[in-house]
Amino acid sequence: MAELPVSETPRDPALCSGRFTISTLLGSDEPPPPTAYDSSHPSHLTHGSTFYMRTFGYNTVDVVPAYEHYANSTLPGEPRKVRPTLADLHSFLKQEGSHLHALAFDNRPNHEMTDGLVEGEARTNGEQKAGEPIRFGWVKGVMIRCMLNIWGVILYLRLPWITAQAGIGLSISAISTNGKVKSGVRHTHRGPYQRHPHHRCGHRHRAAGHLPGRHGVGVQGDIFVQNLVPDWRGMDGSFFGMFSIFFPSATGILAGANISGDLKDPAVAIPKGTLMAIFWTTVSYLAISATIGSCVVRDASGVLNDTVVPGSDACEGLACGYGWNFTACSQQHSCRFGLINYYQTMSMVSGFAPLITAGIFGATLSSALACLVSAAKVFQCLCEDQLYPLIGFFGKGYGKNKEPVRGYLLAYTIAVAFIIIAELNTIAPIISNFFLCSYALINFSCFHASITNSPGWRPSFRYYSKWAALFGAVISVVIMFLLTWWAALIAIGVILFLLLYVIYKKPEVNWGSSVQAGSYNLALSHSVGLNEVEDHIKNYRPQCLVLTGPPNFRPALVDFVGTFTRNLSLMVCGHVLIGPRKERMPELQLITNGHTKWLNKRKIKAFYSDVIAEDLRSGVQILMQAAGLGRMKPNILVVGFKKNWQSAHPATVEDYVGILHDAFDFNYGVCVMRMREGLNISKVMQAHINPVFDPAEDNKEARASGPSVCGPLDPKALVQEEQASTVFQSEQGKKTIDIYWLFDDGGLTLLIPYLLGRKKRWSKCRIRVFVGGQINRMDQERKAIISLLSKFRLGFQEVHVLPDINQKPRAEHTKRFEDMIAPFRLNDGFKDEATVTEMRQDCPWKISDEEINKNRVKSLRQVRLNEILLDYSRDAALVVITLPVGRKGKCPSSLYMAWLETLSQDLRPPVILIRGNQENVLTFYCQ
Repeated sequence: MAELPVSETPRDPALCSGRFTISTLLGSDEPPPPTAYDSSHPSHLTHGSTFYMRTFGYNTVDVVPAYEHYANSTLPGEPRKVRPTLADLHSFLKQEGSHLHALAFDNRPNHEMTDGLVEGEARTNGEQKAGEPIRFGWVKGVMIRCMLNIWGVILYLRLPWITAQAGIGLSISAISTNGKVKSGVRHTHRGPYQRHPHHRCGHRHRAAGHLPGRHGVGVQGDIFVQNLVPDWRGMDGSFFGMFSIFFPSATGILAGANISGDLKDPAVAIPKGTLMAIFWTTVSYLAISATIGSCVVRDASGVLNDTVVPGSDACEGLACGYGWNFTACSQQHSCRFGLINYYQTMSMVSGFAPLITAGIFGATLSSALACLVSAAKVFQCLCEDQLYPLIGFFGKGYGKNKEPVRGYLLAYTIAVAFIIIAELNTIAPIISNFFLCSYALINFSCFHASITNSPGWRPSFRYYSKWAALFGAVISVVIMFLLTWWAALIAIGVILFLLLYVIYKKPEVNWGSSVQAGSYNLALSHSVGLNEVEDHIKNYRPQCLVLTGPPNFRPALVDFVGTFTRNLSLMVCGHVLIGPRKERMPELQLITNGHTKWLNKRKIKAFYSDVIAEDLRSGVQILMQAAGLGRMKPNILVVGFKKNWQSAHPATVEDYVGILHDAFDFNYGVCVMRMREGLNISKVMQAHINPVFDPAEDNKEARASGPSVCGPLDPKALVQEEQASTVFQSEQGKKTIDIYWLFDDGGLTLLIPYLLGRKKRWSKCRIRVFVGGQINRMDQERKAIISLLSKFRLGFQEVHVLPDINQKPRAEHTKRFEDMIAPFRLNDGFKDEATVTEMRQDCPWKISDEEINKNRVKSLRQVRLNEILLDYSRDAALVVITLPVGRKGKCPSSLYMAWLETLSQDLRPPVILIRGNQENVLTFYCQ
């Protein structure tokens, strides 16, 4: 709606236009009210005011609905119109945030916010901007293209012959099905070009020599009746033989759909233009078939002297009534002319034969050019999506319409190669079956989109039926095998090969396909269905919440868990961002997709989940409570070992140990992974994100810089960065996986190595189980454990009993442990109780003398276990050991971390400290 000028308004062009620019809006929280709405004018809503006449959406950041807001692209040179972001509407408009608004509206002219109706840019429908690509409507772009394709050489060279073979009745049936082609232009020049009386509709020749005399008799009813029924002849003399030959006539129905990118409104043009083209071409085919079948007999000799001799009774057939005797050639099947014998009958019955020849050339060129253009356009899309290797060269476009010139040359080369073969009867069945394949896939795609109930599937055709689409898909496949079974097998084989290749490669393209909708439906249905059945030990799966932070920072942790959960159970990579929600939310939205793509590129089947929290521990608590869906919920918390716990701020160590306690409180199992070289590789690869608090290792630089994140983030960099290799990606050979099943945690300590050993890279490793025992009962205890393992059917045969597990460790190792905890001791032996209580409140991680004494046996056990690990498992591929549990309130965090440090100290292989939630995860019962 045009806006009337108001004399009271300022002269500022931004305001005179009735809308506000970004700079105007950022100057204050609210735009100034227009003069026409001022309270000093009591009649501001009267007929004389112009405010009520202004466009809806005037002087507001918000915009009214517009087509451009939903379009994926714009024409070259056309400004892109986008709706404001939620932040633009929800947040306060401040000068500091102007970069957000500029980012959201940077494609608009002068950053002007409009309601989609920009003054001065309106133009008539027929107007075309210079440099813009040409867009076609439904008539030129679809209907005429389809008609020119359908009116091919079949109309001129095969329709009369098909009518003679199948009869007018069956011909009409075949035409009405809109079928297509097997062969179609063979033997076009069969025999000499001769005119004959019964090739010319409604004319008889009575003449001597070649100067015939003519007089018209019109369309004959008796000829129509005779040609109404079939008269099958030759090797193609069957309904499906004729159908396969006529089939090419319908290949043109996709001519409009194949150039959808060049249409003004594809959603309207394609169905409307295609249906109209089918209607008019069907009418024309039916009319021509009925007409030519009414005026030409099936058999004619082509000899001008074959006339009826007066008084002779030897003449048979309808031609006798018109003075011609073709009995001899008809009985001997040697007639060279007539409707069933001569392919160019259409030229004989036309008023001007050269027009038919011109029609043949025109139809051939139009069909060939349409196929050439359509094929190259579709192939260009494949090239742009990089679906298959070595085809990107043909994706380049030229000119305003991005014409695939290279694709045209490729299609031309292929066409010439097939023309040189010159065996249409061999080539045509294969081509026909590929067309039928495409029709079957299109129909099935429509059916599949319907049954998935995707909200985005909204067909506009009023009479669409999903069952009709399914029938079309099935009948297309059936017809393929009825026409040429071997060509059908070849076509289906090629289609399956291309499909399986795409499924295997998983290209980074997203078409919003019905397969995605079907996968969602299936996942949703099965996830809800899991709620109907109670958990059972036999169906237990280790579902892991892995505190990776950014997954690319700790690839070894990701690879380890991903190895045994792949195709088996749930894996969620958790990331806690520390800081105020408003500051971290832009980062959260920016990096989530990048981390997911990094996991996909690494072929890790896992989810990425991030939360914003005030501190690490509360964030992990949120993840443990909220991660998962229904019964697909994590039951194991996997963390990296906090390698720098002695130098880190004690509060972070307290949080780390508190997270382990929280996991047990939430009934989780706990798995701690330690590698000699550490897990965090962020410094090495110079990633774009710095962790503030991380669940495994404290980052001093990040802590010093505060909660903010440095610099802009690029999600693509996460995917494009070089993938760091880890030990869990390589073949392990014939090493050992050593399990120290020291305490019964329900069997999780055994289950994880068992699942790991089933994977190809670890399958050659020997699995050894070490248990504690008494020196005088070694054999009995070993047999008991072997018997138990056999009942679990884990296949573990090598069991070792450690009788010296309770021996006193060496003095130097005990001294090393005492030196480790010395900086964290309260040394409260000679202090009064009030002083000790105050010290404990300020430093809960400090270790009192009483706590050291109460936990002395457990501390010495960790020192001794480390000595045993170094003796037995120095060269193992992996060491799995039961995680010691520190009692809450009785074991300070520094003492507990000293236990873990001592237990896994100086070991070369990766160490997995694991503890189940004391509930069975293994069973040998049938029920």
